Amino acid sequence: MFKLKELLVGLLAITACAAVAQKRPNIVIIISDDHAFQTISAYGSKLMQTPAIDRIAKEGVLFNRAYVTNSICGPSRAVIITGKYSHKNGFKDNENSTFDGSQNNFLKELTRAGYQTAWIGKWHLKTNPEGISYWQVLPGQGSYFNPDFIMMDGSTKRIEGYATNITQDIAEEWLNQRDTSKPFCLVIGHKATHRTWMPDTCDLGMFDDVTFPLPPTFYDQYENRKAAAVQEMSIAKDLRLGYDLKIFNSEEEENKERSFMRMNAAQRAAYSRYYAPIREDFKKKNLSGKELIEWKYQRYMKDYLSTAASLDRNIGRALDYLDKHNLSDNTIVIYMSDQGFYMGEHGWFDKRFMYEESFRTPMVMRYPGKIKPGSINNDLVMNVDIAPTILEAAGVPIPADMQGASFLPLVTQNKAKGRAALYYHYYENGEHAVSPHFGISTGRYKLIRFYKRVEGWELYDLRNDQYEMKNLYNLPQYKKLVAQLKKQLLQLIDKYEDVEAKAILFSEGGL
Repeated sequence: MFKLKELLVGLLAITACAAVAQKRPNIVIIISDDHAFQTISAYGSKLMQTPAIDRIAKEGVLFNRAYVTNSICGPSRAVIITGKYSHKNGFKDNENSTFDGSQNNFLKELTRAGYQTAWIGKWHLKTNPEGISYWQVLPGQGSYFNPDFIMMDGSTKRIEGYATNITQDIAEEWLNQRDTSKPFCLVIGHKATHRTWMPDTCDLGMFDDVTFPLPPTFYDQYENRKAAAVQEMSIAKDLRLGYDLKIFNSEEEENKERSFMRMNAAQRAAYSRYYAPIREDFKKKNLSGKELIEWKYQRYMKDYLSTAASLDRNIGRALDYLDKHNLSDNTIVIYMSDQGFYMGEHGWFDKRFMYEESFRTPMVMRYPGKIKPGSINNDLVMNVDIAPTILEAAGVPIPADMQGASFLPLVTQNKAKGRAALYYHYYENGEHAVSPHFGISTGRYKLIRFYKRVEGWELYDLRNDQYEMKNLYNLPQYKKLVAQLKKQLLQLIDKYEDVEAKAILFSEGGL
C-alpha cells in the first residue's frame, strides 16, 4: 500500500512538472535572408502582398525601428544566437570568420532549461550547431533547387524540391516527432531571398505584368559620399546578366551555372520555358545606357519578389501548422530577416552599409495573451536583443555576457523605456567593395566612421533627409552636434567593449 501511495505521488509530481513545463511558451523564430522591409505589405509596401507576415503583425506587434549590428548574413546570425556583438562572438565577416560553437547561446540555455531546441535550414556559420536538441542545416549558402542538408551524424542528404518548401517540411517533421511534454524552441532558417534570386517554378512570371517605379535615389551620384561611390553593388555595373538575371549567351554557358546544374529535368524545363522568350526579347532590343540599366532593374525586381512569394507562403504554412495542432495560443512567433536589402535605392542591390535600407530589418512578433494585437512599436531595437528577449519570455536567466537587452517590456508594458541610440560595426573589406565602418544612430541623426578602403566621416539628419543623400559632416553649423554624437558614440564603444573601433577613433583622423 505504501509503495502504491509513493508511486501515485511520483506520478502526480511528474504530471505537475509537465503541466508547468507546458505553461512556458513555445517559441518559433523564422529568419529569412536579405528580405527588404520595403517589399513587405505590413510595412506599407505596394510592391507585393505578404499576407502571412502581415498576419503575425496583425496578431501581435510590428517593430517599426528594428536594426542589425552588422548587416551581413553569417555575422547577423551569430549576433542573433549569442546576444553579443560581432567583436565579442568572433564572427565578424563571411570571408575570414569561423563561428566558435563552444560559446554559449540562447538555444543552449533553453536546452539546459528543459526545452527541446532545433535549428532547421540556413545556418551559415561554417561550423555545425552545438548544444541543441536537433539540427539539419544547409551547407554554406545552400541551394534553391534540390538542396543538400548536413545531418547531425555528419552525413549530407540531398532532398528533391525547392529549398523554401523543404525547409518548412523538415520543420514540420521535427515538430511531429517532438516530445509533447516539453516546451520547444524552433528556429527556421530560410535561404530566401538571397542572391541569386531563383523563384519556385510555380511562381515564375507572377510579376510579369508589373512595371516597378524607380526609387527616388536610383540614379544617385554619391556626391560627398566616398564610400558609396566606390562600392561594387550597383545594378548598372555589378548585377550580372547571366549569373543574376538568367540571360545566358548559350545553353553551354547556362549549363555551367551552379544553380541550373542542380535542377532536375522538370525544374530545368520550367525555367527554360519561362526565360527563353525573355532572353530572345532582350537580344532583339539590343539595349544600352539607361534603357539597359532600367531593364536590369525590372528583371531583378521580378525575380526577387517571385522568390519572396514562396517565403511568405511557407511562413503561412508554419502559422497554419500551429493552428492545426492547437499550439498557437502558447507559442511566441517571431519573423525577421538577417538584415535589410537594397531594392534599387542608390542604384543598388545587396546590403552592408549603415544606411537605412540595409541597417534596418523587418521584424514582427506574436505572443498571445502578452502582446496586444495590431501593436506598432517605434522603439529602437536590434537583432542582438533577440536572445535575451527569448530567455526572459521562457523564464530563463539571461547570461551576464549577453550584450543585448530584452525588448519584452517594450511590447508588454506601457511605461518601459527603450535604448536611446544604436551602435553598428561592419567589418568585411572584400566582396562588393564596401568600406568597413562603425557608427551611431539616435533615430534622427546618424554618424558613421568609414575606415580602411575609405577614410572619413558622414553625418545625416534622417528627419530632413530620409534617403541619406546629404552628408552634413563638414558643415560648420553641425560642428557642435558632431562633437556631441562622437561623445555618445565613444560611450557605446566603451559599453560594448569594441577595442578596434576605439583605437580607430583615437588614431589620426579619428576624434
